[in-house]
Amino acid sequence: MPHITDQLFTAEQLAALPDDGKRYELVDGVLHMMSPAGRDHGRIAGRLFLRIANHVERNQLGETYAAETGFLLQRNPDTVRAPDVSFVSVERLRDFAGHGGFLPLAPDLVAEVVSATDRSKEVESKALAWLSAGVRVVLVVDPQTASIRAYRSATQVKDYSDGLLDLSDVLPGFQLDVVELFT
Repeated sequence: MPHITDQLFTAEQLAALPDDGKRYELVDGVLHMMSPAGRDHGRIAGRLFLRIANHVERNQLGETYAAETGFLLQRNPDTVRAPDVSFVSVERLRDFAGHGGFLPLAPDLVAEVVSATDRSKEVESKALAWLSAGVRVVLVVDPQTASIRAYRSATQVKDYSDGLLDLSDVLPGFQLDVVELFT
C-alpha cells in the first residue's frame, strides 16, 4: 500500500480531502492510497456484504457497512481504516446515534477481500492490526483460492475452503456456506 506523502494527517484532514475518485486509509497518520478493486474482488465483497447485511437486518442485530466506510481506530497519530465489509452490533452503536463522519470504534466483524496484487504478509499484518484495534473476528477472503481465513485472535486462526463458517459468536444465528460464496 503506497503512502502518498511524508506529512502526517489527522482523521479530520482525511475527511476533508477533495473527492478525486481514489480511496485512502490513514495508518499512524500516514495517508495510503488504496488500489481500485478488480472484478473478482468486487463480486465476492458484494456477495459477502449481501449475505451478512440481510441476516443483520432481518434479525435487527446492528449495522453492516460496505467498502469505503472509515473507522477511526486510533488518535495521535490517527488511524482510519476502511474494510471491504464490516458489522457493528446494535448495542455498541447506541452511543453513536446521530454521529457523522468516521465511527470512532473498531467493528465487531471485518472482512477484507484479497486482491490479486495483495501480498500475503501485508494481508496478515492488516488482519492482526484489526484484531489489535478490538475487532472480534477478521475474515480474510481470497477469491483466487476460494477460501476464507478466520482470525479470532493472533493464535486462533482457521482456514475454510468448504463447509460452513459459523459466525454465531458475533452474528447470532449466522453461518456462511464457503463454497456457495465463491460459486
